[in-house]
Amino acid sequence: MSSRADGPAVPSPPHPLVRSPHERVLFARGRGAQDRVADAITAFSGSMAFVYVHIVWFAAWILLNQGLAGPGGVFDPYPFGLLTMIVSLEAIFLSTFVMVSQNRQAARDNIRADLAFETNVRSEVWSAHIGRALGLDPEEVERNVQQLVAESRARMGVTSPAVPPAAKPPAS
Repeated sequence: MSSRADGPAVPSPPHPLVRSPHERVLFARGRGAQDRVADAITAFSGSMAFVYVHIVWFAAWILLNQGLAGPGGVFDPYPFGLLTMIVSLEAIFLSTFVMVSQNRQAARDNIRADLAFETNVRSEVWSAHIGRALGLDPEEVERNVQQLVAESRARMGVTSPAVPPAAKPPAS
């Protein structure tokens, strides 16, 4: 609650007037049923349960086709051509699901980067306004910031923000 000099206390708003949306909210808005299915398949195929299911499946397939249940149970004799084809098709589909999930993760990373940029701009604007209100010299503050950034880059071995040390062209 805040109070005003000319009247009763006024309740303050429960949330700031300007809020950045959460990246999960923005990302969820763009997810459809196909995306959820692809994520579920990718999550399962990246689990130990997937590995265990395949161990049991391959062992049963091979044992049945080696005649464990008798000659009538053999449906894919050695070298297991049908099993090879099924596993190859599974690999094709799983790699596609993984790529779909990676593309969506890249889109989510872009949303996150955009929100981080917006937050940084807001912080910089607020800092400038607060600094002015406190009577600070913005040019002096910026010189201090540039000095600290340069010292930090020197400690990390980075000479420029655009060219990391490994990407520098060789000296002639």
